[in-house]
Amino acid sequence: MSKARSKLSDLAYEAVATGLVEALERGTTSWPLPQPPMSDPDFPVINPISPNDIVELGLAMMSVDRGMFEANLNSVVDQIVPHRMNLSDDPFETHDKWLGRRVDKVAERLLYTIALNWLSQAFDPEAPNVDRWWLAIALIDGLSTVPRGQPVHQGYHLIESIALAERPGTWHTQPEAGPQNTDWDPTAMIPRSTSVVAHEQGVEVAKWLLTRLESGNDDRRLLVIEWTRLLIQRAELVEPLGLSDILLRRASDPNEEVAVKTSLCLARLLEVNLEAGIALANRLHKRDEVLVRRAMADVLTRLFRRIGDDAIPFLEKMLQDDDEIVLAVAASTVSDLRFLDTTMWADKVKILTKHPLPIVRRNLVVNLRDYITEFPDDERGIMTTLWHDGDEVVRTRLRELLLRMEEVDPQNFSLRITHFKTNNVDLQDLWASLKHRREKRYLQWMDWMDGKGEIPSNPLPPSPHQSSLQEPGELPELGEALDVLDQELGFID
Repeated sequence: MSKARSKLSDLAYEAVATGLVEALERGTTSWPLPQPPMSDPDFPVINPISPNDIVELGLAMMSVDRGMFEANLNSVVDQIVPHRMNLSDDPFETHDKWLGRRVDKVAERLLYTIALNWLSQAFDPEAPNVDRWWLAIALIDGLSTVPRGQPVHQGYHLIESIALAERPGTWHTQPEAGPQNTDWDPTAMIPRSTSVVAHEQGVEVAKWLLTRLESGNDDRRLLVIEWTRLLIQRAELVEPLGLSDILLRRASDPNEEVAVKTSLCLARLLEVNLEAGIALANRLHKRDEVLVRRAMADVLTRLFRRIGDDAIPFLEKMLQDDDEIVLAVAASTVSDLRFLDTTMWADKVKILTKHPLPIVRRNLVVNLRDYITEFPDDERGIMTTLWHDGDEVVRTRLRELLLRMEEVDPQNFSLRITHFKTNNVDLQDLWASLKHRREKRYLQWMDWMDGKGEIPSNPLPPSPHQSSLQEPGELPELGEALDVLDQELGFID
């Protein structure tokens, strides 16, 4: 063993021993510990007498198997060191100083590796080790202290294993027999199974652990939401673990950051439990904190896609908000009304064109493509109102939209010009831009405006985005033209 490796091993061993004692002491504050989901019927379960027994047993298990500690250390170091070295280099030598400054990170990963090994032995289907169970559940509880890093990713992996009463990493799929197996049948149809089955006793232990986190400090409650975000992807575990109840309770949490995190689970909860999802949305919507209001605005589009008309009251309230960010997001989400009621959508766009906040009016421009398709006559005068807008960004975006329309659909462009002319709209900016880009085209439009020529009905040569099925010189359909327009001006979204 090299000197650098020996030094890091001693430092890491001392840090792991200290961390192990502290974690086991935290994990045994709730006594007694839950019973193991699995046990050998030939060996009755013997409950530990006191929390101190768990701490002493943990230290003993660690000290008698120093070889396993060294093997785990090799794996952890190989995972975390930056791989900018030759394959023949020793990471302990090459990154001696780098690792020396990160002993705490190495120790944290080692502690989770120990917890995983103990849990795997506790769920050994041939010979479940009960002693390892007491150690594993106490250590997992004690290590779950912050809502980031290993406690989120490794901790979630471990609690999912507990809920399924399966060794970590063994439940996702079942191996398929192949020609390398002696029992392989080439005519058999064996579908791969990706479903999971919640274990009755394992679920009770997982709920105990989730309750422990819920009753903890702010960091522990944030961590339980991070776990819930991952666990809710397993539809088979949502009801057994009571994840919807956890989210509803945490939506009323005194810490607004916890409530904000619950909003990230809202869309998925609506998919697996519509009633609970709507209840969660209503509970979050009633909170007044600005961060919660912004979080709800961020998920508003996903609400429209899942609950349809029931999301309209949320949008209406957000459009009355006094926070600019909420108003900006809500204005962008107005386009979702088009899939429910086109008339309501167009009326709402018309109202918002006169909103005093510039960012709201800017975000309405993305609706114009669909608006022109649905209402080519523009009876509401939305295009005219936005052209008169004093905001330079709104004027620029609308001008670019009209110039692109002139390229791909001159007939529709002429309708817009006629409408503008009827309302005495000054189009000097539009014609100046067109003259600068395509002077010949500009002269043709001027002749048409003066009654001296025809509408330049032929579109410009096809762009690379044009369909290969369109014949040369054929006028594109309005929908196809607007699709091209959407691609060209996609940056404004």
